[in-house]
Amino acid sequence: MRFTLYIAGDTARSRRAVVNFRRLADQRFSGRYELRVVDVQRQPERAEEERILTTPTLVREEPEPRRRVTGDLTDAEQVMVALALGGEEEDNG
Repeated sequence: MRFTLYIAGDTARSRRAVVNFRRLADQRFSGRYELRVVDVQRQPERAEEERILTTPTLVREEPEPRRRVTGDLTDAEQVMVALALGGEEEDNG
C-alpha cells in the first residue's frame, strides 16, 4: 500500500498526523506500506496538483481507487473507513 500525507509545516498537528498514521499502519498493515510526507508550504505546486485544500490530508495512492481523509488521523477506525480499508479484518492482510 502506498500513501501520501500532506502537511503544512512542522506543527504539532502535522507531527500528530504522522505519528498517528504510522501507529495505525504499523498495527494494521504490519509495516507493509509506503508513506510519503509532503509539506505543502515547501511544495505548494504538489498541493495544487492534487487539489489539497486542507491539511493534514492523507491520500491512499495504492491500491486504487484513490481515497483521502483529512484531519490529524486520531480516530483509527474512522481513517480505515474513509480510506475504504475496512476494519479489524485488515489486521492480517
